[in-house]
Amino acid sequence: MLMPARSLARFGPFAILAAFCLPASVIRAQANQSKLDDPTIVAIFDAANTFDMETGALAATRARSKDVHEFGEMLVHDHGMVRQQGRDLAASLKVTPTPPREFALATAHAAAMKKLSPLKGAAFDRAFLQQEIDFHNAVIDAITTTLLPAIQNAQLKDLVTKVAPAFGAHRDRAQNLLDHLK
Repeated sequence: MLMPARSLARFGPFAILAAFCLPASVIRAQANQSKLDDPTIVAIFDAANTFDMETGALAATRARSKDVHEFGEMLVHDHGMVRQQGRDLAASLKVTPTPPREFALATAHAAAMKKLSPLKGAAFDRAFLQQEIDFHNAVIDAITTTLLPAIQNAQLKDLVTKVAPAFGAHRDRAQNLLDHLK
């Protein structure tokens, strides 16, 4: 992160969207295609966290830059912890995650992995970091316009409100890394 390193693990289950890039239109389409209730939101978070771990793992193996490599490792670690926190919260709330029938997030993840997988070195670093920046911008927009207003559970809503600043921090870290790539 910028300034002191901040772990996403502190920010809870909403942070799972943080490092997986998909356009705001995909997030909005997902919200519009399915009933966006708490069980659906929890399922989307869990899947996005898993997807972000996969994207981070790819960065940890493909990145040329040591900083991008470490950023990928951080995503794997933090999002693994956050995914577990999300699952623990869902269990404590007795919420059964219910993925949407038409899962646009899964489709977007598959497309991102297909795009990133053949890339190596500096080309990978740039594409990965740009994806991170775009995704975080989309997530920030989705939080404020779609996801936060749809959450019914007060604990989940409070958590989302508290973790929202982490998205800006991740975006800023990705932008900083991209700006300093050689």
